[in-house]
Parts: sequence; C-alpha cells; structure tokens
Amino acid sequence: MAPQSAQGHTLHRVEELRSERHESHEGGRTVIREPDRTIIREGGQTIIRHSEVDRFRYGAQDVRMERRGNEDVTVIARPGGVRVVTTVDENGFLLRRSRILPDGREIVIIDNRPHGLGRSGYVAGVGFGGFFVDLRPPVIHIPHDRYIVETERASRALIYETLIAPPVDVIERRYSLDEIRYSAPLRDRMPRIDLNTITFETGSWELTPDQIDRLADIADGLNRAIEQNPREVFLIEGHTDAVGSDVDNLSLSDRRAESAAIALTQQFAVPAENLSTQGYGEQYLKIQTDGPERANRRVTVRRITPLLTGEAQ
Repeated sequence: MAPQSAQGHTLHRVEELRSERHESHEGGRTVIREPDRTIIREGGQTIIRHSEVDRFRYGAQDVRMERRGNEDVTVIARPGGVRVVTTVDENGFLLRRSRILPDGREIVIIDNRPHGLGRSGYVAGVGFGGFFVDLRPPVIHIPHDRYIVETERASRALIYETLIAPPVDVIERRYSLDEIRYSAPLRDRMPRIDLNTITFETGSWELTPDQIDRLADIADGLNRAIEQNPREVFLIEGHTDAVGSDVDNLSLSDRRAESAAIALTQQFAVPAENLSTQGYGEQYLKIQTDGPERANRRVTVRRITPLLTGEAQ
C-alpha cells in the first residue's frame, strides 16, 4: 500500500517523493506523475487523483481483475463470502462500487453511471473541468459549532449526530463522486467534522499509534451510521497549511486522508468501501495565514450520501 520508489524502496516523506515525480505536458494540461498518484493542472485548476482499490484489499482472500467491454472490474473477496466490486471506465474513472453479500444480495454504495440530466463521469477530450459544479455557497441555518464540529471538544453523541445530519441547503440533483470531490460549494452543503485531535509530523503522512487511538470516537460514529444504512458514504479530506510548494502540499494532504482511512479500516473495522478520500493541499485554509498553522493541517470527515443520491434524507 505504501508508495514505492523506482528502486523498490518504501517512501515515507514528501521529500522522498520529489525525485520520483515526472512532469509532462499533454494538450493544454500539465501532468505530474508520482508512483501512486497523478496531479493534473488544467485551466488554472489543479487536482490530484489516485486509485482507491488498493485500500480495499486489506484482509482480502482474493483479488480478481476483469476487462468487460470498455470497463475494468475489480472483485475483492473477503473472509465470510463478502465481495466488493469496483467498476471503472477506460479512463479509470469510477462508474460503480458495490458490496455483494454471501447470499447474493447486492448493496450499491456508489453509482456514477449517467442518470438523466447532470454530468456523471469523465468524457474523454472534455477534461476534468466538467467536474466543477457552479453553485452558490450554501445558506447555513444551524449553529456554526454544529456545522463544523471539532473532535477536540465533541462528545461521541455529537459526532454521530453530525455524521448522520441532513444537508444544510437544497440538493438539486444527484452528483457524481468526482463532482463532489472537486466542488467545494457542493461539499459544503453537508456538515463536517474536523479531526483536530490527530496531527502529522511535518512532511509526513504516517500516523503514530497514539494518533490512531484518537480516531476511536469517529470510528464508532462511522460504524454506527453504516450499520444503520450500509449505503452510507463518507468523504475523508486532507488539508495542509500554506508552508511549502502547492504540489508537495496537494500530495501530502491526499496521503494523509488515505492514512486516516486505512487506520479506520485496519484498527476499527470501518468498511473501506464506504469511505472515499481526497486531498486539497492548502486550497481551503481554516485560518488565513501563509505561516505554519496547526489548525490548517487537518483531516476532515463528512457524509456525502445525500449528494450522491440526490435525496435530502
């Protein structure tokens, strides 16, 4: 799971990644490739992408990959007969993610296939700009400390309530996972939890055992919510402060979000397929400063199920 250098060495810090990056220019975009990530700059916007399938392999008995027409399907078999099936298109963009139970019942967790109006998936030649949804910022009618909950001061009950809370503003339609990942006004329609009790060493994305222990309350809330509704999806977001280069920070934030998700699954049995991760680097500072700021080096969790389904409840 950890990124490997070209020589097969495990990478642990962002400084080690720099020599592994390869930059190219493809059409009107700049593409920066790392061993397990791709950073794309296009039209003044920058995103980072990575495959989540590797994170689902934890505890797997068997992993099978198939080509079905223009789609790639990965089937991960787990002990007890549960299978997780991920389908991506020819460009690697998620089309569908589901969990198949031992009795054959299928729980569809994410369905990104086109449904009526609205963009749902990548179109070759159009570029990722189509993922950015032009929405006004949400109108917040709930107290600020219930809209942005900080784990440092939150009870387990409040964390759970926030994880199952409805949107704070109207959801006009169903959105694809990528539209949600790359459109801040859309994500902001859901309350969030800032995991400000966990921190990372500068330049590192690894969590120490004591930091992992501090995920217990959020893990409890996630497991309760998923037990209540197996189709729930939660986005884990990584953020950094403004110190360092934007490429370093984007990669670092994406890896920190993934580290939190891995810990939640491996240490607390939160189903990996109900989690998605995305890094944003220094784009969304909590405190506006160019200097080092602990509050900006954060991981955030929010429920995105209503955005994926287009249903407020």
